[in-house]
Amino acid sequence: MAYDAGQGGNPFGGQPHRRIDGAAKVTGAARYGSDEPVANPAYAYLVTSSIARGRVAGFGLAEARAVAGFIDILTHESLAGEYRTPPPFGGHDGQTTTLESDQVWHDGQIVGVVLAESFEAAREAAHKVVVRYTAETPSATFDSAGVSVEPHKSPMGAEDPRKGDAAGAFATAPVKIDARYSTPAQHHNPIELFATTCVWEGPKLTVYEASQFMWGMKNALAKQLAMDPDNVRVVSRFVGGAFGSKGATRPQTALCAIAARRLNRPVKLVVTRDQGFTTATFRAETRQHVQLGAAPDGRLVSFSHEGWEVTSRPSGYNVAGVDTTARMYACPNITTAVSVVHADRNTPGFQRAPAETPYMFGLECAMDELAYALAMDPIELRRVNDTQVDPVSGLRFSSRSLMACFDQAAERFGWKARNPKPGSMRDGDWLIGWGCAASCYPTNIGPGAARLSLTPDGKATIDLAAHEIGTGAYTTVAIATARGLGLPVEAVTVRMGDSDLPPIPVAGGSNNAASTAHVAHKACAEVLARIAAAAVAATDSPFHGVDPKTLTLENGALIGPGNKSEPLQRAVGRLGGRLEVYAENIPEGVQPEAMAGLYKGQLAMARGSGRKDVTAYAFGAQFVEVRVHARTREMRAPRIVSAFAAGNIINP
Repeated sequence: MAYDAGQGGNPFGGQPHRRIDGAAKVTGAARYGSDEPVANPAYAYLVTSSIARGRVAGFGLAEARAVAGFIDILTHESLAGEYRTPPPFGGHDGQTTTLESDQVWHDGQIVGVVLAESFEAAREAAHKVVVRYTAETPSATFDSAGVSVEPHKSPMGAEDPRKGDAAGAFATAPVKIDARYSTPAQHHNPIELFATTCVWEGPKLTVYEASQFMWGMKNALAKQLAMDPDNVRVVSRFVGGAFGSKGATRPQTALCAIAARRLNRPVKLVVTRDQGFTTATFRAETRQHVQLGAAPDGRLVSFSHEGWEVTSRPSGYNVAGVDTTARMYACPNITTAVSVVHADRNTPGFQRAPAETPYMFGLECAMDELAYALAMDPIELRRVNDTQVDPVSGLRFSSRSLMACFDQAAERFGWKARNPKPGSMRDGDWLIGWGCAASCYPTNIGPGAARLSLTPDGKATIDLAAHEIGTGAYTTVAIATARGLGLPVEAVTVRMGDSDLPPIPVAGGSNNAASTAHVAHKACAEVLARIAAAAVAATDSPFHGVDPKTLTLENGALIGPGNKSEPLQRAVGRLGGRLEVYAENIPEGVQPEAMAGLYKGQLAMARGSGRKDVTAYAFGAQFVEVRVHARTREMRAPRIVSAFAAGNIINP
């Protein structure tokens, strides 16, 4: 893998550094949600529905109560309104209601929580709970009788992109592609199971759970449990994989907290691997209809993209990826639409590139079909439709290196040797196919806060409620802070993974590195400003009377014009020996009130197509070699070559 910082260098890092969290992870020292040692815990085990639609008619608990160590069971009857569904996340509807009534919305829904003295006893008792149902015929797929279909509602309030007369232009287009595609349901299955440990100390609740948004969970739990958010603390120092599944607050978290409050002792709950398929979210299946109209030279004259997404009965969750696909290529006539199909399923949720993964698949497949119909190289088709201006809004792209990515990756892949005729490329009994596709993702950044302290010995500590979901946040924050203070990375201590620390937005939408690096950068700038102000005011300083904006921190010293320098120890010493700042960063394109909203667990970001000045996306190109054995039909993908214009890489 090669990395090019481009012109201007990288203000946030750019030099490789070992993973700071690596040793803790490989030695087992890193603690996850179920690892937290607590005194005298009880154990919870979920009871899930064996029907996909209907109502709970009652429970048979005699055998469960007879299990040694059984303590209690929570059901919709015993909770009696004590449990409330998690509030909406990211503008989307909350998850399927759980234990608020006797209603069963989907297979595998939580219908009870068994509490016992040990995990084994809780599991055994849960398996002996008899649930009586009044079952109804479920409608679980696109084609099931009884599903309902309605136009989607954008979580951001945006309308489906439209421009010109796509239908009319398609009708008269010289070359047409009219294609339908489908994508399957996908489940997250992170290595770390969904696990929760809840501890009460008087009115204060501490939750140890893997989370991609601790401040969101803190505020969501406060609403669910009718508490003051200041009395809720969420600790999530490490997340063992998430892919979006640990962004929203899940129903079992509040149930575990309620159980701990009732028992007046800590409670641990681990959702089993099979239960995670239905008690957590997933990527819903889609159906798509794509129409492309083009001139003989390949230029698009019409683009239509319609999608259908499965969701649960009570939720309107959708990803509506047409917001991205409509902006991918130059076209004067665009129409898009997305519908949600309400079925007897658990509510879907964010999963790694939630909108782009299914919808870019449909678009890029159609582009390849168009290239074949035109007898045109797929790269050249994309080149003639490349644009530096958003086709929908007319705004310029903040950057767009799509074709540069295609050209670099094509050269590395050896694309010139491709024969486009089907069946023409072979290696013995192996049929060989080469393909390429564009990739893109909105560049998102959110508001955030951080506390930064610096001591005269050149040691810095930065506190922020960032999330280590496996992407190296401890390391990237340390690198960005060290770069801003002119210190070695080893001199920076990063404290994160705790909602008692300053808020950072959800580690989702690929904003984590950008949001944390920018607030760290701002905190460093405030530290420098204070040090510089004291230095230029001091008569014993080599910088007395100079412009404070000309001073920088480098290599453990304050540096100024004429190569003058002053040791950091002396520069910081003027401020009392220890300097601490609290910085809040509101990125360009985000409303000022977004910072106050973040303290309440609300999301607001400057996102790809949601800005007023530019449209901001990252672009890439991917090349794949696929081999199919002519006799056995075995498939292999021995080579994948990709190039991405991903911005400043903090730790390449």
